[in-house]
Amino acid sequence: MKKIILFCLVLASFSFASTKSDALQKACDKGNMSSCDSLGLSYAIGKGVEKDYFKASKLFKKACDGNIMNSCNNLGVSYNTGSGVKKNHSKAIRLFKKACSGGFSRACVALGSIYENGTGVKQDYFKASEFYKKGCDGGIMNACTSLGFLYEGGKGVKRNYLKTIKLLKKACDGKNMNSCLILGGIYESGKIVKQDYSKASMFYKKACDGGNMGSCSNFGALHVSGKGVRQDYFKAKELYKKACDGGDMGACSILGLLYISGKGVRQDYFKASELYKKACDGGYVSACYNLGISYVNGQGVRQDYFKASELYKKACDGGDMGACSNLGILYYRGQGVRQDRTQAKELFGKACDKRNKLGCKNYKVLDRAGY
Repeated sequence: MKKIILFCLVLASFSFASTKSDALQKACDKGNMSSCDSLGLSYAIGKGVEKDYFKASKLFKKACDGNIMNSCNNLGVSYNTGSGVKKNHSKAIRLFKKACSGGFSRACVALGSIYENGTGVKQDYFKASEFYKKGCDGGIMNACTSLGFLYEGGKGVKRNYLKTIKLLKKACDGKNMNSCLILGGIYESGKIVKQDYSKASMFYKKACDGGNMGSCSNFGALHVSGKGVRQDYFKAKELYKKACDGGDMGACSILGLLYISGKGVRQDYFKASELYKKACDGGYVSACYNLGISYVNGQGVRQDYFKASELYKKACDGGDMGACSNLGILYYRGQGVRQDRTQAKELFGKACDKRNKLGCKNYKVLDRAGY
């Protein structure tokens, strides 16, 4: 399970639209520290005033000195990222510790990430676990998720899969949809619990309903396989479409495959090619490979070997070995590219090195032929 923790400024609960920067400045000057914090955020994000990280950091410091823990956290972010101040991890840590001790739980999560990754300090999983626990107890759900990962790996704490599941469920119940997605994956794979497709589908559905597009795609896959749910290609199509519309390029590619096969939808090669193109343009290399096949076969698009070769190359460069093998075939035949069987052999060899069976078979053919 892989996670990413981002440091970000925390916005106080006020409306930039209805609060004038000059009014905030006057209130700040009169000693209203919350106004200093709010004005600092205005400058940090450029809302109502011109963005100015230096001014923001000055205001955060003033508010932090006045015991506004949100500002201590935000000033810590400034030092951690070098925004308006010279980057200084030591100062960032001191500020995060002040905010964490002052009850600002998000700062505890930041400290957990710093100690887990060894950012500006010696890596210390035990300290990371303590800070994540404090953040989790303070209601920050991604801290519960991070602590769950530590229990899974036995890092800083004794390995305990039951605690991993308990923490992930707490985060999921707390509307951290990524944790629901992770739980779905755990129950689907049976990695640290007994495999249970029904539970997997339940967690995927919850996350999908909560706007996690990866879960919609995974829930769709269960409807294709009929694991944990009744097999239903039409429902799968709806889920893949939702995920695709929400920016999941893998789902767009799979939806294209459904249109090719006519499962859950009326067969439509043109629609499939449109979906492949969307996914390919969005960086999903397997879709480039699929679109290349469409151009070779002239399905939904006009047959174009040159275009196919470009798409295969893009997918091959991105790590799709089927595309490398198919590009090798084009070089072998001289379709869309100048015939070059030495180049074809290299491509077959590249695919074979990654255990692509067709690549291995064609490599042996050319090797025996003396290429």
